[in-house]
Formats: sequence, structure tokens, C-alpha cells
Amino acid sequence: MTDEDGNGYTDYVGSWGPLIAGHRHPSVVAALEEALAKGTSFGAPTAAEITLAELVIERIPGVERVRFVNSGTEATMSALRLARAATGRDRIVKFAGCYHGHSDGLLVRAGSGATTLGTPDSPGVPAAWAKLTYVADFNDLATVREAFEAHPGEIAAVIVEPVAGNMGVVPPKDGFLQGLRDLCDEQGALLIFDEVMTGFRVKRGGAAERFGTKPHLYCFGKVIGGGLPVGAYAGPAELMDQISPRGPVYQAGTLSGNPLAMAAGIATLRLLDESAYETLEELGRRLEEGLLRSAAPGAIHVQRVGSMVTLFFQGGPVHSYEDALKSDVKRFGLFHGAMLQRGQYLPPSQFEAWFLSLAHTPKLVDDTITAARESLAIALA
Repeated sequence: MTDEDGNGYTDYVGSWGPLIAGHRHPSVVAALEEALAKGTSFGAPTAAEITLAELVIERIPGVERVRFVNSGTEATMSALRLARAATGRDRIVKFAGCYHGHSDGLLVRAGSGATTLGTPDSPGVPAAWAKLTYVADFNDLATVREAFEAHPGEIAAVIVEPVAGNMGVVPPKDGFLQGLRDLCDEQGALLIFDEVMTGFRVKRGGAAERFGTKPHLYCFGKVIGGGLPVGAYAGPAELMDQISPRGPVYQAGTLSGNPLAMAAGIATLRLLDESAYETLEELGRRLEEGLLRSAAPGAIHVQRVGSMVTLFFQGGPVHSYEDALKSDVKRFGLFHGAMLQRGQYLPPSQFEAWFLSLAHTPKLVDDTITAARESLAIALA
């Protein structure tokens, strides 16, 4: 990537995750050019929308219907509306440090930019609306059970990033995700996986395949659009058929399923075969191990799931939002600046994931490790 001043960088932001094939992959560009020749928007379904939905259904366990929207925020907002309608309940449970977009009710201890900017609760969100959101602790099933006990028969859904990526990369503990599913089944609530970040990135079938737990509903974005604005929510027919026009739950959008976004998504998913995921896993392992060798034991901690990586400025491990907040953000700032000077473009927050792509090579990763060793010497001095 080249900036306005002509400086070159190896990009680990990747448009915050969508560019799993890298910038301007020839297959994606060709698909976009073909779609562009036909038209940019019709306000009606196209064949490409069906094709991309079929690719999602084929990959993701338990999905029978897919509804396209324009962003991850729309996907989570719409999935929660469906969950509330399906259960007849109003309250939801989310986790501290998990970000699910900027809709009202979800900007509560939301992690990501909200944490970096020091505004975890946004002005403009009605207090009465926020009160319907119960905040539990990631990787702590006891706090979720407390929510159900505090509000019996009132919780519609539990929404979670199966791999937290907005407080840095925080994987689920063994049994955590299945424990959530079991609790939701026991209490008559729905479990929603926000796989906007992990979907089609951490495994061919997303986090649900990687960790062996199926939610009731899924939310997707980023990779599914190959770099264009897109989101989707998906699940079994019995739930998804409650959405209009087949059912009473309203949701619509003129640009939903936009043919350009569908074309980019189809081209991207078709690139992601098992060989691609093996490559991404190996690149991630190489980066993780190299970063850990770049500083004295205990000075930093690196967490990774597939091609998502975070270097924490603490001894770790990081299991929750409270753990993540122990990181030394001043040292991260020094590190980030030193890495920029060495041609490494990283997310400008301690509480974000680095993303690898198929455009990265072992040589580029090794160069990043060398730059990290020099930058860590500055940050940890």
C-alpha cells in the first residue's frame, strides 16, 4: 500500500478484515468489471445474490436462508429484531469489549474504537434503550447465567463475537461457546454469532466450524463482500422465514444485495479453498512465533486465531475485556509509530486485530518480524 506522500507499507489492516485476498486481486477486479458492465443497482434481486447465498449455505453449518444488507451494523441490528420477534422478548445479552456495530443498544462497553477513544457509551443513545442490554463478561458463563436469573423469561438473545476481535484477538475458552448455546436452549433464548470478522476468515465454515458450535443465527460482513459494502444475517428457515415479505418482521434496503458487492463476494469466496486456509494458517503461525521471539519473555503477549493476530503490551494471557485493558497503550503507541517508520501499516489501536491475507508472503512476514524487533526495542526501552 502506498500513501499520498509515496511511502510504501505492508498492510495488516486490510480494510479492517475484508481484503483476505489482498488489494485488487485479479479475480475480484475481473468480477467487478463484468458486473459493472451490466449496471450498478436495480433495487431488485439478481442472480448473483442467489449464487452468493448458495455459497454461504454450502459452507456454514445450519444455514438455510441468507438475507443481505449493506453493513455489519445492519446485520446485527436486523438479527436482534428477528430474535426479539421470534421469542416475544425485549432484552439482550452482549459481552464487554465485543463490538457489534453502532446501532442503539449495542454501544454499551463496546470495545474497538470506543475503547481507544475513551467513549465506550455514545451520547445520543436513549438510556431506556440501553437498559435492555445486559453486559456479561467474555469467557465467563457464570455472568451470562446471572443475566438469565436476573431477568427470567425476558432475554431474547445472546450476541457474541465467537472470537473477540475488538478488544484485540481473544479466543473463546474451551466450552464457552457451547456453554452459551446450551444456556440459550435451556432458557428459550437465541444465540447469535457475530461472524462479521471471523466469517470465512478463521475457517472455511467460520468460527462455527473451527470451534464446533452452531448458533441459532449468524451475522456476516467483511470477507463476504470482498472489499465492497455488504453484510448478511442467516439461519434456519423456521427463523428466517419470519422476515418480510414471507413473514411479519420488517427489514428492507434499496442497495441490499448490490450486484457489485455480490460479484466481489462470490469471487473472493471462490478463492478460499482449503489450500488458501492452510496458507493463511501458516502465515499466522509464522508471524505469531516471530513476534514472540522479538522481545524478552513476559514483555509482550501474542494471541492468534488463524489469520487474526494481536500483540498485547502485557504478559497475558488475555481472556476478557478487563484483561485487555491491562495493556500498556503508551508503549503500543511508540511501537505503532516505529512500525510505520519501517513500512508496516498496523491497526492504530491496541484493541484491534491484525489481518493477514493471501497477498502476504513468508518474506513479507519475516520483514515485519525484523521491523517489530527494532520497534519493540524502542517501545520497551
